[in-house]
Order: sequence, then structure tokens, then C-alpha cells
Amino acid sequence: MLRITDQITIPEAEIEFQAIRAQGAGGQNVNKVSSALHIRFDIAASSLPEFLKQRLLERKDSRISGDGVLIIKAQQFRSQEKNRAEGLERLKAFIEEALVVQKARRATRPTLGARKRRIENKKQRGQKKALRGKVDT
Repeated sequence: MLRITDQITIPEAEIEFQAIRAQGAGGQNVNKVSSALHIRFDIAASSLPEFLKQRLLERKDSRISGDGVLIIKAQQFRSQEKNRAEGLERLKAFIEEALVVQKARRATRPTLGARKRRIENKKQRGQKKALRGKVDT
């Protein structure tokens, strides 16, 4: 059971683990042991609340496949157990990000004083650059 919040949990049966060989350095161990994990989580078929499923599926993330399956590759550690724990933490963080509702942005305009100061600064900079030209004698 993966606990996201007090109300939201994911049963282990909904998360699929597939052991694969890790990439990168590690000597013979990399060639012999399947320590990396692919963690697959079918968002649409999960027991998550509908609003959360919708938010997760709407996200533009390369880890979500076309059929709505989230795939996380965990291969940071040399042991499968540590990779499993790290992958589940990343899955939890991914779902928690979708729970956060962003505050709606209100369009604002610069004040009259700010606009006047900006124009004044532009005039001063232009004057300074105009004085840099060749001097006629």
C-alpha cells in the first residue's frame, strides 16, 4: 500500500514492477544482475479519485505513454530494494504534484509612475549613447 495522503492510497496490486538490467558503470555486476526497475502505473485503471486521474492524464510528461501508463525507471542504486523504494518515492512525488492547485494569475499593469520612470531612463540611455559618436571639430 503506497500512501499519498491520509485519504489517498494506492494498492500494491495496481503498481507493476519489472526488473531490468541497469545502464552505466558498475563492472560485471551490471552485466549479471537486474537491479534496475521499470515501475508501471496505469492511471486510468487505478483507484485514484477521478479529478486526480484527469489532472495526471492532462500533464505533458514524457513518462506518460499514449495509453495513460506512467513509466518510471529507477536505476540509481546497485540493489533492487533501494531502487524499488526510490521509484515508489518518485511515483508518490509525481502524484503529489498533481494535487497542488496553482493559484490563478491575475493580469496586472505597471503604475503610471513606473511607466514614466521607464521612459525617463530610456531617454537618458539614448542621450548617453548619442554623445558617444565622433566629435566634429
